[in-house]
Amino acid sequence: MTQWSERSGVPLSPRLADALETVIRTANVLVSHARARRFSGLVVMDRHLYCQLALRSVRGIRPGRFIPWLLRRLPAPDLVIHFDVAPQRALERILRRGTDIETLEELTALSEGYRALPDFPRFVLIDAGATQDEVLAELTDAIHGAASGTAGNPAGGAGRISVKQSTSLR
Repeated sequence: MTQWSERSGVPLSPRLADALETVIRTANVLVSHARARRFSGLVVMDRHLYCQLALRSVRGIRPGRFIPWLLRRLPAPDLVIHFDVAPQRALERILRRGTDIETLEELTALSEGYRALPDFPRFVLIDAGATQDEVLAELTDAIHGAASGTAGNPAGGAGRISVKQSTSLR
């Protein structure tokens, strides 16, 4: 929303941007959960409600009641994966792509916002600064562990597995 606001010249306050993003993200998450009910395999949900909570933290907006309430009502994922990367490394990647505009301060605040989430201790962290092969191996191990009901599976059993990608990796 921030990039759209800058490109279009339509100013958005942080609260209005958050409200619009929350509506869009919530709709996407609810549609994804509805589709997941009819699917028996691995379900990957990128940019889940945790992302909106982390963004709210960056913007100095309290979590509110709706998103935490909705997270408690939605089916619990077997696994939430956080692809962790140092903010400086994320900024280097963003600058190389040339499609997004972010600052080191924003990326640092976002990283801190994720870490401040009440559910963050249950997330499985994968070092996204590692090589592609190492990241793939960690991801594969985490998914297999969750599917078999072993380590890294806070919900304790096979079923839906939700993978969340950190916004700083866009």
